[in-house]
Amino acid sequence: MVNIEKLIETIRKLRGKNGCEWDKKQTSNSLLPCFVEEVYKVIDAIDKDNWNNLSEELGDVLIHILFQCEIANDKQKFDIKDVISNADNKLINRHPNIFNEYNHSEPINWESNEQEDKKKEYRLDGIPVNLPSLIKAQRLQEKAASTGFDWDNINQVWNKINEEIIELKEAQKSKIKSNIEEEMGDVLFTIVNLCRHLKISPDNSLRKANNKFLKRFNGIEKSIKEKDKQFEDISFNEMNQLWNQQKKII
Repeated sequence: MVNIEKLIETIRKLRGKNGCEWDKKQTSNSLLPCFVEEVYKVIDAIDKDNWNNLSEELGDVLIHILFQCEIANDKQKFDIKDVISNADNKLINRHPNIFNEYNHSEPINWESNEQEDKKKEYRLDGIPVNLPSLIKAQRLQEKAASTGFDWDNINQVWNKINEEIIELKEAQKSKIKSNIEEEMGDVLFTIVNLCRHLKISPDNSLRKANNKFLKRFNGIEKSIKEKDKQFEDISFNEMNQLWNQQKKII
Protein backbone atom coordinates (compact mmCIF):
# COMPACT_ATOMS: atom_id res chain seq x y z
CA MET A 1 0.00 0.00 0.00
CA VAL A 2 1.32 3.44 -0.92
CA ASN A 3 2.37 5.42 2.16
CA ILE A 4 0.41 8.66 2.31
CA GLU A 5 3.07 10.01 4.67
CA LYS A 6 5.44 10.40 1.70
CA LEU A 7 2.98 12.73 -0.02
CA ILE A 8 2.51 14.66 3.21
CA GLU A 9 6.29 15.05 3.55
CA THR A 10 6.47 16.33 -0.04
CA ILE A 11 3.85 18.98 0.77
CA ARG A 12 5.69 19.93 3.95
CA LYS A 13 8.93 20.31 2.01
CA LEU A 14 7.21 22.56 -0.53
CA ARG A 15 5.87 24.69 2.33
CA GLY A 16 9.14 24.60 4.25
CA LYS A 17 11.88 27.20 4.61
CA ASN A 18 13.59 26.33 1.31
CA GLY A 19 10.41 25.32 -0.45
CA CYS A 20 8.22 26.82 -3.17
CA GLU A 21 7.32 30.48 -2.66
CA TRP A 22 3.82 29.95 -4.12
CA ASP A 23 3.09 26.98 -1.86
CA LYS A 24 4.38 28.76 1.23
CA LYS A 25 2.10 31.77 0.86
CA GLN A 26 -1.12 29.82 0.26
CA THR A 27 -3.97 29.95 2.77
CA SER A 28 -7.15 27.91 3.20
CA ASN A 29 -9.09 30.64 1.39
CA SER A 30 -6.60 31.25 -1.42
CA LEU A 31 -6.67 27.56 -2.38
CA LEU A 32 -10.47 27.36 -2.70
CA PRO A 33 -10.77 28.36 -6.40
CA CYS A 34 -8.20 25.72 -7.38
CA PHE A 35 -9.86 23.16 -5.10
CA VAL A 36 -13.26 23.73 -6.70
CA GLU A 37 -11.70 23.52 -10.18
CA GLU A 38 -10.10 20.16 -9.37
CA VAL A 39 -13.43 18.76 -8.15
CA TYR A 40 -15.07 19.77 -11.44
CA LYS A 41 -12.22 18.09 -13.31
CA VAL A 42 -13.09 14.91 -11.43
CA ILE A 43 -16.71 15.28 -12.54
CA ASP A 44 -15.57 15.84 -16.14
CA ALA A 45 -13.41 12.70 -16.07
CA ILE A 46 -16.33 10.65 -14.73
CA ASP A 47 -18.67 12.03 -17.41
CA LYS A 48 -16.15 11.06 -20.09
CA ASP A 49 -15.56 7.63 -18.52
CA ASN A 50 -11.83 8.45 -18.59
CA TRP A 51 -10.36 6.28 -15.83
CA ASN A 52 -6.75 7.35 -16.32
CA ASN A 53 -7.71 10.99 -16.10
CA LEU A 54 -9.97 10.28 -13.13
CA SER A 55 -7.07 8.72 -11.24
CA GLU A 56 -4.94 11.80 -11.89
CA GLU A 57 -7.67 14.27 -10.95
CA LEU A 58 -8.52 12.41 -7.74
CA GLY A 59 -4.83 12.69 -6.90
CA ASP A 60 -5.04 16.46 -7.37
CA VAL A 61 -8.06 16.60 -5.05
CA LEU A 62 -6.13 14.54 -2.50
CA ILE A 63 -3.24 17.02 -2.70
CA HIS A 64 -5.65 19.83 -1.88
CA ILE A 65 -7.12 17.91 1.05
CA LEU A 66 -3.66 17.26 2.49
CA PHE A 67 -2.62 20.84 1.76
CA GLN A 68 -5.61 22.12 3.76
CA CYS A 69 -4.75 19.74 6.59
CA GLU A 70 -1.15 21.00 6.69
CA ILE A 71 -2.31 24.62 6.83
CA ALA A 72 -4.65 23.69 9.71
CA ASN A 73 -1.85 21.76 11.41
CA ASP A 74 0.43 24.80 11.19
CA LYS A 75 -2.28 26.73 13.04
CA GLN A 76 -2.55 23.87 15.58
CA LYS A 77 -6.19 23.27 14.66
CA PHE A 78 -6.15 19.67 13.37
CA ASP A 79 -4.17 17.34 11.10
CA ILE A 80 -4.90 14.59 8.57
CA LYS A 81 -5.15 11.97 11.34
CA ASP A 82 -7.98 13.94 12.94
CA VAL A 83 -9.76 14.21 9.58
CA ILE A 84 -9.47 10.47 8.91
CA SER A 85 -10.56 9.59 12.45
CA ASN A 86 -13.60 11.90 12.25
CA ALA A 87 -14.59 10.46 8.87
CA ASP A 88 -14.28 6.90 10.16
CA ASN A 89 -16.34 7.64 13.27
CA LYS A 90 -19.00 9.38 11.19
CA LEU A 91 -19.40 6.38 8.88
CA ILE A 92 -19.71 4.02 11.83
CA ASN A 93 -22.16 6.24 13.74
CA ARG A 94 -24.31 6.78 10.63
CA HIS A 95 -24.58 3.00 10.05
CA PRO A 96 -25.66 1.50 13.37
CA ASN A 97 -27.34 -1.31 11.45
CA ILE A 98 -23.89 -2.44 10.27
CA PHE A 99 -21.52 -1.66 13.13
CA ASN A 100 -23.69 -1.70 16.28
CA GLU A 101 -26.66 -3.48 17.78
CA TYR A 102 -29.67 -2.20 15.95
CA ASN A 103 -33.36 -2.96 15.65
CA HIS A 104 -33.70 -3.66 11.91
CA SER A 105 -37.47 -3.20 12.11
CA GLU A 106 -36.92 0.53 12.61
CA PRO A 107 -35.86 2.54 9.53
CA ILE A 108 -32.79 4.77 9.82
CA ASN A 109 -33.44 8.49 9.35
CA TRP A 110 -30.07 9.78 8.16
CA GLU A 111 -31.10 13.45 8.23
CA SER A 112 -32.42 13.17 11.78
CA ASN A 113 -29.22 11.43 12.87
CA GLU A 114 -27.13 14.19 11.32
CA GLN A 115 -29.16 16.90 13.04
CA GLU A 116 -28.67 15.15 16.39
CA ASP A 117 -24.96 14.48 15.80
CA LYS A 118 -24.18 18.08 14.86
CA LYS A 119 -26.68 19.63 17.30
CA LYS A 120 -28.39 21.63 14.56
CA GLU A 121 -31.25 23.93 15.49
CA TYR A 122 -33.19 23.28 12.30
CA ARG A 123 -33.44 20.24 10.04
CA LEU A 124 -32.44 22.28 6.97
CA ASP A 125 -29.31 23.64 8.64
CA GLY A 126 -25.91 22.53 7.38
CA ILE A 127 -26.40 22.92 3.63
CA PRO A 128 -23.45 24.98 2.29
CA VAL A 129 -24.43 28.54 1.40
CA ASN A 130 -22.42 28.48 -1.84
CA LEU A 131 -23.63 25.08 -3.05
CA PRO A 132 -24.74 25.29 -6.73
CA SER A 133 -28.44 26.15 -6.82
CA LEU A 134 -29.64 22.93 -8.47
CA ILE A 135 -27.83 20.75 -5.96
CA LYS A 136 -28.92 22.96 -3.09
CA ALA A 137 -32.58 22.70 -4.16
CA GLN A 138 -32.24 18.92 -4.26
CA ARG A 139 -30.67 18.76 -0.79
CA LEU A 140 -33.31 21.10 0.68
CA GLN A 141 -36.06 18.88 -0.70
CA GLU A 142 -34.39 15.68 0.47
CA LYS A 143 -33.98 17.02 4.00
CA ALA A 144 -37.56 18.32 4.06
CA ALA A 145 -38.85 14.99 2.73
CA SER A 146 -37.08 13.15 5.57
CA THR A 147 -39.55 14.83 7.97
CA GLY A 148 -42.54 13.55 5.98
CA PHE A 149 -43.04 16.87 4.15
CA ASP A 150 -43.34 15.37 0.66
CA TRP A 151 -45.81 14.48 -2.07
CA ASP A 152 -47.39 11.03 -1.80
CA ASN A 153 -46.93 10.23 -5.48
CA ILE A 154 -45.37 11.61 -8.63
CA ASN A 155 -48.73 12.63 -10.15
CA GLN A 156 -48.98 15.33 -7.49
CA VAL A 157 -45.60 16.63 -8.58
CA TRP A 158 -46.73 16.81 -12.21
CA ASN A 159 -49.85 18.71 -11.10
CA LYS A 160 -47.66 21.14 -9.17
CA ILE A 161 -45.45 21.71 -12.24
CA ASN A 162 -48.52 22.51 -14.34
CA GLU A 163 -49.75 24.88 -11.63
CA GLU A 164 -46.40 26.68 -11.46
CA ILE A 165 -46.18 27.02 -15.25
CA ILE A 166 -49.64 28.65 -15.32
CA GLU A 167 -48.48 31.10 -12.64
CA LEU A 168 -45.33 31.81 -14.65
CA LYS A 169 -47.41 32.60 -17.74
CA GLU A 170 -49.56 34.96 -15.66
CA ALA A 171 -46.42 36.66 -14.35
CA GLN A 172 -45.16 37.08 -17.92
CA LYS A 173 -48.37 38.93 -18.79
CA SER A 174 -47.74 41.34 -15.93
CA LYS A 175 -44.34 42.19 -17.45
CA ILE A 176 -43.00 42.72 -13.92
CA LYS A 177 -39.52 41.22 -13.95
CA SER A 178 -39.39 40.45 -10.23
CA ASN A 179 -42.67 38.48 -10.49
CA ILE A 180 -41.45 36.58 -13.55
CA GLU A 181 -38.15 35.74 -11.82
CA GLU A 182 -39.96 34.50 -8.72
CA GLU A 183 -42.34 32.27 -10.67
CA MET A 184 -39.50 30.96 -12.84
CA GLY A 185 -37.70 29.99 -9.65
CA ASP A 186 -40.79 28.10 -8.47
CA VAL A 187 -40.97 26.22 -11.79
CA LEU A 188 -37.30 25.24 -11.59
CA PHE A 189 -37.62 24.23 -7.94
CA THR A 190 -40.57 21.99 -8.81
CA ILE A 191 -38.66 20.46 -11.73
CA VAL A 192 -35.92 19.56 -9.26
CA ASN A 193 -38.61 17.92 -7.12
CA LEU A 194 -39.68 15.88 -10.13
CA CYS A 195 -36.09 14.76 -10.63
CA ARG A 196 -35.94 13.68 -7.00
CA HIS A 197 -39.10 11.61 -7.35
CA LEU A 198 -37.70 10.05 -10.53
CA LYS A 199 -34.48 9.33 -8.58
CA ILE A 200 -32.21 11.22 -10.98
CA SER A 201 -29.83 14.08 -10.31
CA PRO A 202 -31.00 17.41 -11.79
CA ASP A 203 -27.41 18.66 -11.82
CA ASN A 204 -26.18 15.58 -13.72
CA SER A 205 -29.11 15.81 -16.12
CA LEU A 206 -28.52 19.47 -16.93
CA ARG A 207 -24.76 19.02 -17.19
CA LYS A 208 -25.23 16.19 -19.70
CA ALA A 209 -27.78 18.26 -21.61
CA ASN A 210 -25.26 21.12 -21.75
CA ASN A 211 -22.58 18.79 -23.09
CA LYS A 212 -24.98 17.37 -25.67
CA PHE A 213 -25.98 20.85 -26.83
CA LEU A 214 -22.32 21.86 -27.07
CA LYS A 215 -21.45 18.87 -29.26
CA ARG A 216 -24.45 19.38 -31.52
CA PHE A 217 -23.88 23.11 -31.91
CA ASN A 218 -20.19 22.54 -32.65
CA GLY A 219 -21.33 20.03 -35.25
CA ILE A 220 -23.49 22.69 -36.87
CA GLU A 221 -20.57 25.11 -36.95
CA LYS A 222 -18.30 22.45 -38.44
CA SER A 223 -20.84 21.78 -41.21
CA ILE A 224 -21.12 25.49 -41.97
CA LYS A 225 -17.34 25.89 -42.14
CA GLU A 226 -17.10 22.91 -44.49
CA LYS A 227 -19.30 24.92 -46.84
CA ASP A 228 -16.89 27.88 -46.51
CA LYS A 229 -19.62 29.91 -44.87
CA GLN A 230 -20.26 31.70 -41.58
CA PHE A 231 -23.31 31.67 -39.31
CA GLU A 232 -24.33 35.01 -40.80
CA ASP A 233 -24.60 33.34 -44.23
CA ILE A 234 -27.04 30.68 -43.02
CA SER A 235 -30.77 31.16 -42.48
CA PHE A 236 -32.51 29.92 -39.36
CA ASN A 237 -34.28 27.19 -41.36
CA GLU A 238 -30.94 25.95 -42.70
CA MET A 239 -29.47 25.94 -39.20
CA ASN A 240 -32.50 24.04 -37.94
CA GLN A 241 -31.97 21.42 -40.65
CA LEU A 242 -28.32 21.08 -39.61
CA TRP A 243 -29.45 20.78 -35.99
CA ASN A 244 -31.80 17.93 -36.87
CA GLN A 245 -28.94 16.21 -38.67
CA GLN A 246 -26.80 16.50 -35.56
CA LYS A 247 -29.60 15.06 -33.44
CA LYS A 248 -29.39 11.89 -35.53
CA ILE A 249 -25.64 11.70 -34.86
CA ILE A 250 -25.46 12.79 -31.21
